[in-house]
Amino acid sequence: MNLANDIFSIKSDKEFSDLALMVFNYQYENNKVYKSYVDLLKRPFPKTVEEIPFLPIELFKTQTIICGTKPDDCLEFLSSATTGSIRSKHFVLDPKIYETSFLLAYKKFIGNPEDQVILALLPNYLEQDNSSLVYMVDQLIELSKNPLSSFVLNQPEEVKKSYDCAIQQGKKVVIFGVSYALLDLAEKQTNLSEATIIETGGMKGRRKELTKLELHLELMKGLNVKFISSEYGMTELLSQAYSLSDGKFHAPAWMKISCRDINDPFSITPFGKTGGINVIDLANLYSCSFIATQDLGKCYDSQTFEVLGRFDQSDIRGCNLMVE
Repeated sequence: MNLANDIFSIKSDKEFSDLALMVFNYQYENNKVYKSYVDLLKRPFPKTVEEIPFLPIELFKTQTIICGTKPDDCLEFLSSATTGSIRSKHFVLDPKIYETSFLLAYKKFIGNPEDQVILALLPNYLEQDNSSLVYMVDQLIELSKNPLSSFVLNQPEEVKKSYDCAIQQGKKVVIFGVSYALLDLAEKQTNLSEATIIETGGMKGRRKELTKLELHLELMKGLNVKFISSEYGMTELLSQAYSLSDGKFHAPAWMKISCRDINDPFSITPFGKTGGINVIDLANLYSCSFIATQDLGKCYDSQTFEVLGRFDQSDIRGCNLMVE
């Protein structure tokens, strides 16, 4: 069985569970950091997916999370960072797995890039090297095969101009934007009523933080759209979930979500109850597929969830055996 090929052909919960257990065994045997963490917990032989330990995401900041030995030419993604903060590193042994993952999820939830004009307002990501988001959007722009598709830096008038031209061509328009850049457009009352707006999170220290609801209401009003989509992705993951008109995130078949109890990180909360978000991302085949994030949320089923905020450092209990 070829794990890399099987990841994207999952058709049932049983196939997912069987493959997840095989991926766990592979990573336990080949990922030194994950093996050390699992051994600390004394949980090396899970019989079900629910028994698999989740690695604290903070370890991507201090450890080399990789199966085997990191080659010199390994693709390396770095998280965005504020001044003085430590950036997470994700070493990607097989970029084709990442490219397959993001393209299949994008086609499922957003559409075929060949039918679209894709604009990207991601100035802070472009300013910092090795962004997985920039890598993804750059590939999608190339796949659109349209000269109007591009990265746009602090030029709201160019966004409107490209949008109008795309609509005249009969193309769908997708705009990826960091929160503060989209707010700049909204404050200028930029009518983008036929576009799909994908907000990629965070003010990055450029503006006062807003709740997701406050942000989306302002963007809907200023951009004249009925809803704002979001992308749930991060440096440490090679898959993305997307929110659409219902406001909930939806994950692809090779990605599953659960929420852990805030006070007992090894206990999973029932659907609909707030907890810390755990992610199984089978596309992370050569790093670690089982990640305990610092996000708070609610799961409605194993592939539908909301993000409500983030843990404070003081809230992280029990999951930081190796962090300290």
